[in-house]
Amino acid sequence: MNDELIPDFLTSSWLSAALGAEVRGFTATRIGDGLVGMNLRLQLDAEPGAPATLVIKLPSPDPTSRATGIALRNYEREVRFYREVASTVDVRAAACHSADWDPDTGEFHLLLEDLAPGAQGNQIVGCSVGQARTAVLELARLHGPRWDDPTLADLDWLQRRTTADDTAALVSLWQLFVPGFLSMFSRYLDTEQVELVERFGSRLADWVDGHVGPLTVTHGDYRLDNLMFATELGGSPIAVVDWQTPGHGTALSDVSYFLGAGLLSDERRRVERTLVDEYAEALAAYQVEVDEEWLWRQYCRDAFGGVIMSVVASQVVGVSERSEAMFAAMATRHTQHALDLDSLSLV
Repeated sequence: MNDELIPDFLTSSWLSAALGAEVRGFTATRIGDGLVGMNLRLQLDAEPGAPATLVIKLPSPDPTSRATGIALRNYEREVRFYREVASTVDVRAAACHSADWDPDTGEFHLLLEDLAPGAQGNQIVGCSVGQARTAVLELARLHGPRWDDPTLADLDWLQRRTTADDTAALVSLWQLFVPGFLSMFSRYLDTEQVELVERFGSRLADWVDGHVGPLTVTHGDYRLDNLMFATELGGSPIAVVDWQTPGHGTALSDVSYFLGAGLLSDERRRVERTLVDEYAEALAAYQVEVDEEWLWRQYCRDAFGGVIMSVVASQVVGVSERSEAMFAAMATRHTQHALDLDSLSLV
């Protein structure tokens, strides 16, 4: 790969210190499409007992994406998730060997377990119902351990929208980015979907301010590209990556966001109520009891989270053929999700 992408600090000596084992040398290969960060797979020549491969996550080499990661605190939050929260929840994430973030420059790194031979999900293609069930049940392992935990309020770096200024900032972003979004993606949407985007703008503040109920740790971008699934060669049944947007928010935001675009619309309509019910049952393992009708209402209401992500995120990352295809898939599925559930009537 291009050696310019390898930071100066990444040496055999540094890896040896991070692992507590001698690393004689390594090679690096870029993996994934990382729109905000860059992932390298490191093949190690190391003493027995050390990992054969690792993944290191670094800032994006794309100036637009890098600036976004710094401005939105994505790099800071991911490092702090691994340092302060990962050990307090049961969700399967990659083991972390080293994590650091420089508040002055925005530079960061995460030296992580290589989750291969697990395979990354594909947001464009979608997933099977079986994979969707596995993903939804894994969310209970993230949300359940710290459900309604008041100490999460002490973690001021977690994303949350609790003030009028937070709401106003999101409304401003929406107004700023909707014209560009529609210019790029309206050709993928039908008339009803475009009208939904246009109508929702005037209700966005009410949607944000109307969130109620217990809060917990949320992933914030729980979608197929950020999930690893087992393959015939092995790997964990599921593992969750890309912790750049962890939040202190409502659990159903993750559930609705995932199902809204993870499954193709016809399959999603067929199974979503069942999967939401199974999620509620999985929460019971953490002594969390929820009213099923309340849960379903919040799920339906939170379908707009995917619409917001499609509009805003598509306008703040570098443009590529794959990113356009991914956001087109997200936009069409998330808007259809909100239409199918009549989500606007709940705002």
